[in-house]
Amino acid sequence: MPRKPSSPRQTPSAPAARGAGQVRIIGGRWRGTKLAVPDRQGLRPSSDRVRETLFNWLMPVLPGARVLDLFAGTGALGLEALSRGAAHAVLVERDPDLARALREAVGRLGAEATVVAQDALVWLSSEAARFDLVFLDPPFADGLWERALAALSPRLATDAWVYVEAPAGTIPAVPPGWALHREGQTRDVRYALYRTPGAQAAVTLRPDDSPATTA
Repeated sequence: MPRKPSSPRQTPSAPAARGAGQVRIIGGRWRGTKLAVPDRQGLRPSSDRVRETLFNWLMPVLPGARVLDLFAGTGALGLEALSRGAAHAVLVERDPDLARALREAVGRLGAEATVVAQDALVWLSSEAARFDLVFLDPPFADGLWERALAALSPRLATDAWVYVEAPAGTIPAVPPGWALHREGQTRDVRYALYRTPGAQAAVTLRPDDSPATTA
């Protein structure tokens, strides 16, 4: 019986770190740029599909916006906003290694961003700036939505927009007067965009205000 030719011997490669990977900026001047996703407990960047939907909603209000990415992680949300025309972003991340990676990404891109290596709630208690757009996507296991939303309110400009991401089926309580503008859900997460008190009667975002849902 003829023998099968032997396969070339391959040197086994080192296993990739669990959870390590990359996330890409999906639109704007840095489209396609990859950001590292280190192996960190609770680090879960928003998926491409969710970010695509979110930034389609936000397209009209991004130019010139002052942005806060409160639990920045990889910086995918804040840097995506800058890529699409926001004026400046503050990226708050308490993990020193993640904050260092954020500074490297900001420097590499030449982004108009400030990286703050501090606990988000502690930073909010001492910060005086106001923001037009805030991304709130904390580690799900920490349950920080209500505390962060309450602390965030004084830091919002008139007619500000706040994006909130939480586990599927979870609807964090927002402060009184906030209006739900759009929401969607995947198998794993619920994502929602709110407008804060002081908003004008005219809707300035996309006119198709039916709820958006992805599979």
